[in-house]
Amino acid sequence: MADKTRSTLLIKVPGRVIMGVIADFASYPDWASGVRAAQVLSTGEDGRPDRVRFTLDAGPIRDTYVLSYTWTGDQEVRWDLAERGSAISEMSGAYLLEESGDGTNVTYELAVGLAIPMPGILKRQAEKTIVGTALKGLRDRAERSSGQAGGASG
Repeated sequence: MADKTRSTLLIKVPGRVIMGVIADFASYPDWASGVRAAQVLSTGEDGRPDRVRFTLDAGPIRDTYVLSYTWTGDQEVRWDLAERGSAISEMSGAYLLEESGDGTNVTYELAVGLAIPMPGILKRQAEKTIVGTALKGLRDRAERSSGQAGGASG
């Protein structure tokens, strides 16, 4: 598996609100850059999605794939590629949440392997952009959900 790209951002809302946004896959096209559709295929015993089909349109990468999810309360969600697409051959990642005095520190980890050739430096730049954009989109959506729109910068 490829090296993981990792970044952390403080979101000024409780972790349970953030996990609610993460688990609301139907809304991903509204805030997650590049996601055109997300369909929950099955849910686990905790009622949270455990298999989700994504349709992605992120510039040169257009694909449909399925991720499997493992949830640990409101502290962590991890995913792995369950069904590869035509471009994405490997994927794993996680959102790790840690409550702090000012809100919740959210760490996003992502590793992607591509079936199409792409120079390593371009792939790493793309991963960093995806991680940064996803964290900011998550922050904005979580703050709107909790009525704190226009909050943190970063």
